[in-house]
Amino acid sequence: MQQISYLEDYRLFKLDTEHSSYVLSVTDEEGFIGHVYYGARLAADDLRYMLRTADMPGVPSQNGRERVTFMDVFPQEYPGQGLGDFRESAVDVTSAGGTRTTRLTYRSHEIRSDKQKLEGLPATFGGPVQTLVITCEDPALGLVCELSYSVFEGVDAILRSARLVNEGSQTLQLTKAMSASLDMDVADYQLMTMYGSWGREKKIEKNEITHGKHSVYSMRGISSAQFVPFLGIVDRHSGTDSGEVYGVQLVYSGNFLAQVERDQADNLRLTIGIHPVGFQWKLEPGESFQTPEAVFVYSDRGTNGMTHIFHKLYREHLIRSPYKDRKRPVLINNWEGTYFDFDTDKLLAIARAGHEAGIEMFVMDDGWFGKRDDDNSGLGDWVVNERKLPGGVKRLAEEIHRMGMKFGIWFEPEMVCPDSDLYRAHPDWAFHVEGREPSRNRNQLVLDMTRQEVRDHIYEMMAAVLRDGQVDYVKWDMNRPLTDLGSVKLPPDRQGEIFHRYMLGVYEMQERLITDFPELLLENCCSGGGRLDPGMLYYSPQIWGSDDTDAIERLSIQEGTALTYPLSAIGAHVSVCPNHMVGRITPFDTRGNVALAGTFGYELDVTKLSEEERNQIPEQIALYHRFNDLVCTGDYYRIASYRENHLWDAYAVVAADGSEALLTYVQVLGRPNARARRIRVRGLQPDRRYRVEFVEQGVSAEELHRWVQAQALPELSGQTLANAGLPVPNLSGDFRSVLVYFQAV
Repeated sequence: MQQISYLEDYRLFKLDTEHSSYVLSVTDEEGFIGHVYYGARLAADDLRYMLRTADMPGVPSQNGRERVTFMDVFPQEYPGQGLGDFRESAVDVTSAGGTRTTRLTYRSHEIRSDKQKLEGLPATFGGPVQTLVITCEDPALGLVCELSYSVFEGVDAILRSARLVNEGSQTLQLTKAMSASLDMDVADYQLMTMYGSWGREKKIEKNEITHGKHSVYSMRGISSAQFVPFLGIVDRHSGTDSGEVYGVQLVYSGNFLAQVERDQADNLRLTIGIHPVGFQWKLEPGESFQTPEAVFVYSDRGTNGMTHIFHKLYREHLIRSPYKDRKRPVLINNWEGTYFDFDTDKLLAIARAGHEAGIEMFVMDDGWFGKRDDDNSGLGDWVVNERKLPGGVKRLAEEIHRMGMKFGIWFEPEMVCPDSDLYRAHPDWAFHVEGREPSRNRNQLVLDMTRQEVRDHIYEMMAAVLRDGQVDYVKWDMNRPLTDLGSVKLPPDRQGEIFHRYMLGVYEMQERLITDFPELLLENCCSGGGRLDPGMLYYSPQIWGSDDTDAIERLSIQEGTALTYPLSAIGAHVSVCPNHMVGRITPFDTRGNVALAGTFGYELDVTKLSEEERNQIPEQIALYHRFNDLVCTGDYYRIASYRENHLWDAYAVVAADGSEALLTYVQVLGRPNARARRIRVRGLQPDRRYRVEFVEQGVSAEELHRWVQAQALPELSGQTLANAGLPVPNLSGDFRSVLVYFQAV
């Protein structure tokens, strides 16, 4: 299938997915690279008229007196700065003489039947795939830019990145190197973003796109919980299943800027990449800089359509772990069960009780190493605390394995406490600025991961523990933002490279970890969901969704996360009530049903549960094994949002072949004297008939059984379920939930 073509007569590049087209043009006169179109799929027509140069004061070569006016409105594909385009630039360069002007024009192109790795960076991979590489240049600077565009067969996404090369004789300083820029016409669009904080990540928000700049960003050294590296541009009248939606996301885990600008001519410019504030990169002659990859998605089937594209791309072309297509073991983590107060006997007691209930892996969280009885000391000393764990991790792991369970362990490799042997021996290994007292957060400082010796030392300590204990799973945590950015090993003119070099160092360590331990299940975490991004998915198939484990809070957290990330990637656990963060009391079965829309596990001390709750664990694990393959591989449909209606939540996962589906309904607030709620089930095949099963479990079982018996529901067609809908009972009480399974007959 030809996905990328060059229409030579028109000097047009056309990139086609199954349902979309992306078109570029090279102007005849000076070789400007213009953006022509991105949207629903088009025929191979001469689309140069879409540039609308007739609206401009002539091309510069024919009307040099108005070059600035032309540049101010021309839809540039990768705009520079300082030469007449006053909108947001994609690349800024300072010359050896201190000037700051950049203009890139076409030099050559190549269409390839592969996709090359991005050096040191996570990126999509695999095939079948085609890649367009447009090489452009600024001869005055000696700067060459390679713009890469990749299209995977069967995926409605465009993957973009840029590689900047100094082919001249002078030293250049990059002060901005964005991954992509996209110029669009203004329509009746709204901006969709996600915001939050610790414990309340990924809240979806829509706003008007007024004149000026609208952005989300991170300056924290992490992709952050406050904003996430994603922008959506959505038709105001679109919904979950209809209307135009554009989505763009950055495959990166550090500082970012995602921005939409509406200019005086009512054009939109979307820009995404590494945040330019605090960034610079020295390019000596012959050196290059690679930007992270940006993912562009277009759907005319609403936000659900966009979601399906992101999920398919990430499942098939970003996640690499051997666990990508395996059912993950149901784990229990001791953190909320014990915090720092544990020893071997207590951990083994939790593991035994968990094993008896059917739990398959035990994970030992923070507090097992160094002098670590609270969070004020010990980070960086990855040596077993024999007082807590006599016989070390090896003995504990052997006991866990002897039960027939897998064993996992927690690390926070990027941090150090001032009260640690590591810091006392190497205080210069932490970021600091001479003459300033370092800023602490959770009594932690940040290790200088730009330095190879620091990375090697931490990695070897971790690897020794993993080898000694035969560890099956690692939770890699990161619990504070980056501050006091100063590295003793970098010269003054490279201190602006720290943020990005830090991220490259972390990527290198994680790559080394999964290479040396290929069967390891790695789960990333950053104070919960603070670094839940596509970059981390390249190294770990699952990422902890949030430290907030309350099932009702998790509804909106997981709704936002699932907007772009597959459910198989979202770490979700059942915890105790009253919930440790919000104090809410939620039925045990609802906690389990919400956690099923993720990796599924437990965050508690089984020995302290009531008999009733402990008896529900085998039932929940049975449901996990029954439905997890569907949850991990099916298409996710958002039906209703508690975030919007404040009453109820509903979503479904439908098998790709339409053979089965699972609906999750959560009644957040009970209603007096109310009839059953009608739910229109999305995604089923209209002409197939489905057997409907209300899954009876937990506190809802008896009440639900009576209601189902009274309904005597027949087999129903997918068309009927989508249009007429399915009634779900009004249950007694708040925070109740129902699972409904549909099986094609």
